[in-house]
Amino acid sequence: MSLWKFKNNMQIDFTELNNVFVLTPPLIYEDFRGHNVESWNKKVYEDSIVRKDWVVDSISSSRKHVLRGIHGDDCTTKLVSCLYGTIYLVILNNDPDSTQYKQWTSVTLSDKNRKQVLIPPKFGNGHVVMSDHAVFSYKLDSYHNYSNQFTIRWNDEEAHNIWWPVKKPITSLRDS
Repeated sequence: MSLWKFKNNMQIDFTELNNVFVLTPPLIYEDFRGHNVESWNKKVYEDSIVRKDWVVDSISSSRKHVLRGIHGDDCTTKLVSCLYGTIYLVILNNDPDSTQYKQWTSVTLSDKNRKQVLIPPKFGNGHVVMSDHAVFSYKLDSYHNYSNQFTIRWNDEEAHNIWWPVKKPITSLRDS
């Protein structure tokens, strides 16, 4: 991963996948009580790399070893982060026209490392909770269109052979 650091102290790391970036927003303030981080500031992000008008902001909460995803669609960019706890996030290229089709990368997100991941359209993402509890946040630049979504089996070794840190996660019917 190569690295950009912007004048506003936004850190951006490249991943192995084209157009998938790991962002670390700057720590605004920290003292003995805790810390403050801006999870979104339009000016700071636009000065860096993210020029999006977010229309949906969602939060999901899960317990240890819950696996959500791999989901995506053809038109939505996402900015994902972990507000509390720790998750193992997987991003998978699902664009059949891409030279990186079915390639994936992973990032550990937590409330401690403040990392966020920018995921373009045609990429799926899924995560498994590694802490006792985690709160996952995602911003979307388009409204949910369930007819346009795809789901990729998280454990399809022939299609993508993703490594997961949990062998028997808790999944929904959709993700089983």
